[in-house]
Amino acid sequence: MSEEKARFGPAGKAESFAAMGYKRQTDLAEYLEKFSLDAFEYQCGRGLRVNEETVAQLGVLCREKGIALSLHAPYYISLSSLEEEKRQNSIGYIVESAKIAKLLGADRVVIHSGSCSKLSREEALELAKGTLGEALKAVDEAGLSDIRLCPETMGKVNQLGTLEEVLALCALDERLIPCIDFGHLNARTFGQSNGREAYTAILDAIADKLGTERGKYFHAHFSKIQYTDKGGEKCHLTFADTKYGPEYEPLMALLAERGLCPRIICESAGTQSEDAQTMKRCYEAEKQRKTL
Repeated sequence: MSEEKARFGPAGKAESFAAMGYKRQTDLAEYLEKFSLDAFEYQCGRGLRVNEETVAQLGVLCREKGIALSLHAPYYISLSSLEEEKRQNSIGYIVESAKIAKLLGADRVVIHSGSCSKLSREEALELAKGTLGEALKAVDEAGLSDIRLCPETMGKVNQLGTLEEVLALCALDERLIPCIDFGHLNARTFGQSNGREAYTAILDAIADKLGTERGKYFHAHFSKIQYTDKGGEKCHLTFADTKYGPEYEPLMALLAERGLCPRIICESAGTQSEDAQTMKRCYEAEKQRKTL
């Protein structure tokens, strides 16, 4: 992980992709360049069916423009399922996701860890640790050890994926990178993971638990998210929303001050490219201010 800057980009195609006249998946590289974005997360959340030729071509075009790629694995992966068959299937989905990532030229695969179901959080975490350990071995056996797996913090209270749980999963192996979803954390804490103090605690926790390297180059998702008083995450919003958080400005300031270089993927509802661009401009302004 040698890149010395924070990177920004969208999760999947924003509404403006088609509105600007783009149609082909391979047009994404040119589209992202118009927004001066340098990251993109390919979405396989609903399944792993892809056109291999198109995926490979997209990867080449993005590399030519300096766009770093990641891939989101299927949402139905559950590392903590009570059913052995579902856990084994999840390992298979992770390996297949890593294969597509390799074809794409992506170096990171974001994965969900599952729910707590009828288990205690501690029991669910132990199950997830075991499954993730097996997944790492399977990825290695498939010759894909250069693909980093990124367990994601989750937005619903009944899901496995608090900050502490994700860091515990990532502590299993130094190749595991946390995907810190700031919107999810804010939703599952009912608005308490927002602002400079909260962001400072999150960044400190990553570095304290996983060390300087992963504390500097972590993966991230960011969007404003509506939440309910009991369940947590309800739906993704855009930066135009003024009721729900989290706010991106304090985080951009902290990243610049600390010299951190995460890859931040925006998951706004339809405006993810525009909002990613907004964050990048804010971050660059903070970096410029730091040098004055």
